[in-house]
Amino acid sequence: MDIKSGINYRKNEKPKRKEQKMDEGTTENNNRKSGAKKRKQKQKQQSVVAEVTEPHNKQSETEEAEKEKSKNGDSEKDGKKVNEASKPIPCQSNSHQKDSTVNNSKINNRCCAFFGFTGGTEFLRSLFRTDLGEGAHLLVGQNSKARSAAGSNGTTMIPAMDIQEASSRGAEECVSRLRTDPTNGLSSAEASRRLGFSGFNEFELNEKVSLFGKYLEQFKNPLICLLLASAIVSVLVKQFDDALSIAVAVLIVPIFFSHLLQFSFFEKTLEKLNRLVPPTAHCIRNGRSVTFYARELVPGDLVLLNAGDRVPADVRVIESVQLQLDESSFTGENEARQKMAAALPENAAKFSTNNGTVNGNGGGSIEHMDNIAFMGTLVCAGWGKGIVIGTGPNSKFGEVFMMMQSEESPKTPLQNSMDQLGKQLSLYSFGVIGLIFLLGLIQGRDMLEMFTIGVSLAVAAIPEGLPIVVAVTLAIGVMRMSSRNAVVKKLSAVETLGCVTVICSDKTGTLTKNEMTACIVVASDDTRAEVNASQGFLHSFAFTLTHFSVPVVGFNDSPLSPANGSGGECRLSNGERVVGHSHPAISRVLEIGCVCNNSQLANGTIIGQPTEGALLVLATETQLDISRSYFRRLNEMPFNSDNKWMGVQVEPINRPGEVELMLKGAIDRVLGMCVGYLDNGVAQRPLDVQRREHILHLATGLGQSGLRVIAMACGKDMNSLHYVGLVGIMDPPRSGCRQSIEMVQNAGVSVKMVTGDALETAISIGTRLNIFNSGDNTLSGAQIDELTDMDLERLIRGVSIFYRSSPRHKLRIVKALQNIGEVVAMTGDGVNDAVALKKSDIGVAMGNGTDVSKEAADMVLINDDFSTIKAAIEEGKGIYHNITNFVKFQLSTSVSAISLIAISTLFHFENPLNAMQILWINIIMDGPPAQSLGVERVDADIIRQPPRNVREPLINRSLIISVVTSAAIIIAGTLFVFYKEMAADNEITPRDTTMTFTCFVLFDMWNALSCRSSRKMIWEIGLFSNRMFCLSVFGSLLCQCLVIYFRPLQRIFQTEALTIKDLGFLALLTSSVFVFNEGRKYFHLRGLNNSFKGRVRNSLRLTVNKSSRGLTEEAEDEENVQQLPNNLDDVKAIEEQQSD
Repeated sequence: MDIKSGINYRKNEKPKRKEQKMDEGTTENNNRKSGAKKRKQKQKQQSVVAEVTEPHNKQSETEEAEKEKSKNGDSEKDGKKVNEASKPIPCQSNSHQKDSTVNNSKINNRCCAFFGFTGGTEFLRSLFRTDLGEGAHLLVGQNSKARSAAGSNGTTMIPAMDIQEASSRGAEECVSRLRTDPTNGLSSAEASRRLGFSGFNEFELNEKVSLFGKYLEQFKNPLICLLLASAIVSVLVKQFDDALSIAVAVLIVPIFFSHLLQFSFFEKTLEKLNRLVPPTAHCIRNGRSVTFYARELVPGDLVLLNAGDRVPADVRVIESVQLQLDESSFTGENEARQKMAAALPENAAKFSTNNGTVNGNGGGSIEHMDNIAFMGTLVCAGWGKGIVIGTGPNSKFGEVFMMMQSEESPKTPLQNSMDQLGKQLSLYSFGVIGLIFLLGLIQGRDMLEMFTIGVSLAVAAIPEGLPIVVAVTLAIGVMRMSSRNAVVKKLSAVETLGCVTVICSDKTGTLTKNEMTACIVVASDDTRAEVNASQGFLHSFAFTLTHFSVPVVGFNDSPLSPANGSGGECRLSNGERVVGHSHPAISRVLEIGCVCNNSQLANGTIIGQPTEGALLVLATETQLDISRSYFRRLNEMPFNSDNKWMGVQVEPINRPGEVELMLKGAIDRVLGMCVGYLDNGVAQRPLDVQRREHILHLATGLGQSGLRVIAMACGKDMNSLHYVGLVGIMDPPRSGCRQSIEMVQNAGVSVKMVTGDALETAISIGTRLNIFNSGDNTLSGAQIDELTDMDLERLIRGVSIFYRSSPRHKLRIVKALQNIGEVVAMTGDGVNDAVALKKSDIGVAMGNGTDVSKEAADMVLINDDFSTIKAAIEEGKGIYHNITNFVKFQLSTSVSAISLIAISTLFHFENPLNAMQILWINIIMDGPPAQSLGVERVDADIIRQPPRNVREPLINRSLIISVVTSAAIIIAGTLFVFYKEMAADNEITPRDTTMTFTCFVLFDMWNALSCRSSRKMIWEIGLFSNRMFCLSVFGSLLCQCLVIYFRPLQRIFQTEALTIKDLGFLALLTSSVFVFNEGRKYFHLRGLNNSFKGRVRNSLRLTVNKSSRGLTEEAEDEENVQQLPNNLDDVKAIEEQQSD
């Protein structure tokens, strides 16, 4: 079964084991255990305890003897074996009599009988959850159903150890504390008993919200509630046509929005957490190696780890052979960590609690726990055996789960704008009703009549088509983003990207490829060769590799293309290509890197440790991978964290009997063992102090550039080693990432790097990507812990790189930025990014990232390209721009319509429009022409505009001025036509209403054309660039002609045919609204640019672009002088200086 796919299980599923035959004695074991349990319960009801006066030391001696007996392997067969924790402790008197019913004069017989009836010391041990010999044990991870099931069986709890305790204890002590067998593992019966307490090795999901529940949640939107109330009032005042149109908008839109276009991504996040637990686990039970579902693992199980496996639970390693795990999804570091069985010092984990990447309540940092294999990490190479110490929510992975469960996604800026719009329209509606009602009272008109008129006008003023337009516009934006390799899971997230002011990006896998790449080779005689040297040092990288031979979440699963010599070449400084042994000095370095290497290249895929894989790929490209066939390996000295080097003894095939030693490892360790160096790969030269310092200086420079330096040496034995050269390896930045970052910075968006990696590596990548510049500040996770929330909020604008950051730190960073008014987008691909992805305003995950990060995010980049974020920001700005244009069009039309009715009503004029004509105008106002404004293409230069202020309401001063001026022109022109036609005979005829009706509709069409853009004139965006708009307008005009000239419709709408001259006159008159708005755009925008006010605005915009990291030019100069304080005392000192 594919490791990525996993298996989903229902919430709180009853711990029922899969019906599989683990061994032949399982059924017999269960029967014997059931019979023994019944006999014990019967004995407990008949027993009386008399052990109060028994000396504690004798009891301890008895238990100690039993433990010693267990350690010596004096145990029964699996069919008869009963775990000591499940046995009731026998009650003994001072004389150690077997009969537990001996009377004791100091204890009342009735009390003693009751004590015995309730279970004796077994009852006390269960009640207080302790052990009479070893004290209390944790009741690991049990859910409510597991507790009830365990309680009903009368069983005792299971032994457990937290991670910090397990890491600081020896393997034998961990085996003893967890009451397991290091050879045979747990028995099936004991595993079943422990499963009842610990629960399944998965994450308990909350109750899912039903589809109907999601539908009802849409009515929390104030605008939807306002429309629903308007529909009810319309029914009460017998305005059934309005009620029907509103009801359709209110009832249909939420269904469309919630059921078809919006994903329940939070629930899917929790479900996907289970997928990172592999579906199967290799375990030893009953002395046999078996494979079963990983969800059935319990604390104390003996787990086997092999290359390519995903660790199924938190495991204390007790045996290992070159076991290396990739923990980059937790720590952000690419280098695999070697795991060992030795105990760590008790203060080792505590020492780096603040610097860790995933911190728990009782544990230190992951990168310092070298004897713990954490759930969800990947086995790169080697073999290991370990004991399960944490499953499900009690694992380190579970900490991320709990943090995600406790965090809620904030409302998007568009949701806040819609809420604010609903409140504004409510206020305006009540104002209209009050004003009309008051004027009616002044005129002495009937109160009920005026109330009905006021309600009708208020309902007409509410744009019931707005929810539809917003949903459709966002849906189209989602489809557009899909064509740009971005999957948007939450509709409103598309628009949110247009408001983003800060992007907090993870480094590994987001800004970089998460693929270790060899990029420079320096021989001992200073001969240098660079990868793709023609494109500049560290600017282009062609050697890429896939870390594992199985599909792995978080890495590039595409196979490595065979070397074909087209790019990725290793060349000398003079441009000459290195092939085979054409250049002995360089070739000797690559040969050692290939032979002293345990990685394999199978079908274009690297199997093994990432750094060794990079060396093997480099050798393959230079056609030196065949060097392995020239040597026969005799012995290997594996790498470990103490030596920091690996060595192999080999025998050349063509020189039998001759032994050669090859080493690779850390430059300081390898160079310290060398007595000389090779000149041109052959001649041996003495390694004097000056030469040694030169080599170390070179390696230090490469290390400070963010490269991982691997040194090579060879010799006859350890006493005759000669330094050969070094290779610089790094995780290169993604191509095109720097250009995309610069573009979003120019648009006023600040980009910050948040990584769990070291400072040197972060600065190296940050400098190359233009995230970090001279004078910028950095902040570590430890420093964040020392800062209060207020201090962090004050300093965070000037920080470009956050390093050694844990999920807890990333969450504080996001919250601090949000507290100071920033709209935060968080990018990431690892488990350690999931919590911050969910808390941020917009979470962006990489397509090759972990399932957890993808499901916690609002948007997933399929191509892992940062430039897609730039396109998404542009799309978000365009969506809000289109929604604003639609609101402007709808409000100008609705204000014009209600103003005409209000004027006619208040001044006792005849209504220029009848009921059917008003309904037709409403259809146009909310129909295709209006809807097509939401799909207007984004202006090409919109990305250069700074992010909008999320606190600015949708109906702002500029929009109100535009609406009022357009409405005034429409009202004036319509009334002019109405009274001009009526003046001929002083009565209203069908021709008069037809001219007035057509005039209003044409005004709407011209107004819609002008509303396509608020910044550019129509010939700049293209008259036919929006085909949907053109078709909508054409269709509306065609329908208007049918209303005028088609006789059945003439009778319905009370119209009559107009002449061509009439239509020409109306077209010319109604174009005035278009001419006025286009002229206003021209003179306002062009004239403003030449005015003093325009020059000030442009200057401010340039300032925003230059201060994309949140600092003005003056503040940047100040930051160059004032360094970020390293601790809380420095922060307070600076505050005191500033206050003085």
